[in-house]
Amino acid sequence: MSKRLFVSVDLDGLDDAVADVQDLLVDASGLNVVDPAQAHLTLKFLDDTDEARIDDLISELEAAVTDSGVEPCTVTFEGLGVFPSLDYISVVWLGVEAGNEELIRLHEAIEARTTAMGFEAEDHDFTPHVTLARMNHAGGKELVQEIVRERDPTVGQMHVKEIRLTESELTDEGPEYSTLASIPL
Repeated sequence: MSKRLFVSVDLDGLDDAVADVQDLLVDASGLNVVDPAQAHLTLKFLDDTDEARIDDLISELEAAVTDSGVEPCTVTFEGLGVFPSLDYISVVWLGVEAGNEELIRLHEAIEARTTAMGFEAEDHDFTPHVTLARMNHAGGKELVQEIVRERDPTVGQMHVKEIRLTESELTDEGPEYSTLASIPL
């Protein structure tokens, strides 16, 4: 049996601030916002993973934290962006100001350890971000472009002291996340 997994930094305690930023986008047609209570920064998407590999995976994630040299740190979530571009928007995201370098080092160490285990390598550069919404059609594209260009919201700061191995179960109401392991920094 397999589980759909990713490695994350969760935005514990910032739900209301995330929802406030999402409110800026409420009038954009075609945009589906993510549940602010499930807001997180994905360090590595692992996809379907055999349950028998989870213990080894946790050990490798612990080693990756050590490899990264990242200690508990303060991360500031601030600013808006989109993927892949303002001309073709599929994702609207919240950026990272303070703590960006630490998150990149964590990602690189996790990427090295997980690809050595046979997980798929990322096919794009890593940009620390929190997905706020996904665009299903371009009806509200101009409004989203205007908000991304003109607004620079700060959601808040968080003391990051762990990463999490998270299971994503797809349901009709959207994904449901559960933490399988917390790995301290």
